[in-house]
Amino acid sequence: MWENLIQKAIGQLDHAYAPYSDFKVGAALLSSDGQIFTGCNIENFAYGPSNCAERTAIFKAVSEGVRDFKAIAIVGGKHGVIRDYCAPCGVCRQVMAEFCSPEEFQIILAKSPEDYQIYTLAELLPKAFSPKTMADFQTSEEKESGEVEQK
Repeated sequence: MWENLIQKAIGQLDHAYAPYSDFKVGAALLSSDGQIFTGCNIENFAYGPSNCAERTAIFKAVSEGVRDFKAIAIVGGKHGVIRDYCAPCGVCRQVMAEFCSPEEFQIILAKSPEDYQIYTLAELLPKAFSPKTMADFQTSEEKESGEVEQK
């Protein structure tokens, strides 16, 4: 089931722009309605403006009006050679927490289409700060008025 998603993530390694670290990452994001959005890491000499593959895929989807996601496959390695599982950084995990259900969203770390591990976002980012966090802190008056919506 996940092999196609992993293959699309692997294909993104060719598009990665990583002239400074030479660590290339590819991602493929599956929306709940079956669309796939791909991304690669894009470095910048100043590093701060760099963008990870996972966020590239998520931002592409959101910019197209898609905000309901099922899974993401991630691959990466030095020189674009996959030798180990490549987990998302903390910033990417936080962005996932904005748009994904921590208990349901699956993060697929792959070495190949046949060799992969699956985690939920909750496993990789326990006690995430998310829209649900704000809802948990709402007063009963705020909840009744709908001032802060729960994700």
